[in-house]
Amino acid sequence: MERSTRVSVFESDKPAEIQLIKSKLDDANITNAVENSYLTFTTTPTATSLKVMVKLEDEKKAFEVIDAYLQQNENQ
Repeated sequence: MERSTRVSVFESDKPAEIQLIKSKLDDANITNAVENSYLTFTTTPTATSLKVMVKLEDEKKAFEVIDAYLQQNENQ
C-alpha cells in the first residue's frame, strides 16, 4: 500500500471557516481531511487548531483555490 505525504494548507480555530475551505477544495476535486490539534501550552488547554490537510501533489492547486477564496472575501 502506497502512503502519500499530507501537508497542511489552511489552519484556523473557527470550525465554520474550516468547513468552508474544505467545501471549496471538495468542489475543486482536491481530496482533503481536517485534523484537530491542541494549540501551544501558552493558550487555554481546551483551545484547538483545525488543519486542512491535502496530498503533497495537490498542495499547489489547493493554495490557488484558498488564495482565490481569501481574495474574494477580502474585497467584500
